[in-house]
Amino acid sequence: MSRAVLLIGSSSPIGQAIAGAFAEAGDRVVGVSLEGDSGPHLVEGLALDAGTEEGGDAAVRRTVERLGGLDVLVLAAAVMVPAPAHATSALDWHRGITNTLHTAFFPARAALSVLPRGGSIVAVSSVNATLAAPWLPAYAAAKAGVEGLVRQLALDYGPRGIRVNAVAPGMIGNDGLPNVTEGYPLGRVGRPADVAGAVLYLAAAGFVTGTVLPVDGGLSIASPAAFLRPDLRDRLFGQ
Repeated sequence: MSRAVLLIGSSSPIGQAIAGAFAEAGDRVVGVSLEGDSGPHLVEGLALDAGTEEGGDAAVRRTVERLGGLDVLVLAAAVMVPAPAHATSALDWHRGITNTLHTAFFPARAALSVLPRGGSIVAVSSVNATLAAPWLPAYAAAKAGVEGLVRQLALDYGPRGIRVNAVAPGMIGNDGLPNVTEGYPLGRVGRPADVAGAVLYLAAAGFVTGTVLPVDGGLSIASPAAFLRPDLRDRLFGQ
């Protein structure tokens, strides 16, 4: 049966891959981005700021009008502004929080009144919610907030049959990023399709809620020794 899907953050490479995965599964997708791009997998692309109360409400309202309901909400919008805390301006801090955490909260709040029993919310978090990386104070704080929100909504709305989960990608790029693969047990960074597959799974996993699924090629289970240069690893471990 075709599902009605609202995708917040549809214009990014991850968003486009998620839209494609749902469309391939036979679902109908309305996408939301600041630009309002209408990708090939979208029934409609809306130009809205989902980080505001008005934008979140409008996105859900238009999706219900266009698709006749809402079964799955995907929260994939984010902004990363790399800078150490002392060099992070107030504007960049607010941009990072608003375009990552607020774009999760306001559409989710609006969707909770229309999602049916069996409905699902899937948020795109990041390994940076729990693993510190240089120069990402606003992004890390916002993604940690997304994961806290996921657990709270899962607890509060589980009795209504609404499931809320998240995926936590590691580095997502392409095979042209060999210099960052050393700490990944799978030997490569992620691809947008890897994230899309995990989102599709969680949208349909009927007895999974309140969880954050790592999509990181094993990065989050690696010890610091996994990041050693090969020559040092050979000297220390004889491999």
